Amino acid sequence: MTGSLAWRFFDLDLWLVGAAHFVILCASFQVPYRLRWKQDLQQLMPFNRKLLWVQSGFTVLTIIAFGTLTLVLHTELLRGDRAALGLAALIGIYWTARILVDVLYFSHADWPAGTAFVVGHTLLTLLFCVLAASYLGLFVWHVFLNAKG
Repeated sequence: MTGSLAWRFFDLDLWLVGAAHFVILCASFQVPYRLRWKQDLQQLMPFNRKLLWVQSGFTVLTIIAFGTLTLVLHTELLRGDRAALGLAALIGIYWTARILVDVLYFSHADWPAGTAFVVGHTLLTLLFCVLAASYLGLFVWHVFLNAKG
């Protein structure tokens, strides 16, 4: 159904959400400086400090992979290929889990004070919601709404 409104929406949406992962990285690369990791991490044992850096590195690689795979596999995602739908479900669940951690685990008091942090946190959370909705919406469209007609 290449002419349907949903198909046209997801055609554009996939390009946008693929690129949006790289916008997240722009914010991510500011975290160590803005949250003063150099000072705070000095209080940790060397092994714990290394663990945090390794986890952060894997998070960055995951976001790069999600963005790159979305852009490279745009046609497959839009077509609803089985592996591509598995990827869409994975990415949608990942961002949903990130939102849930923010809502259920982090406290508002945990976040640094200041307008820039409030605005940044709000915009990032909104972007995470868009990502989750886009990927899960694509999955639902193909699997449950019979997008292939």
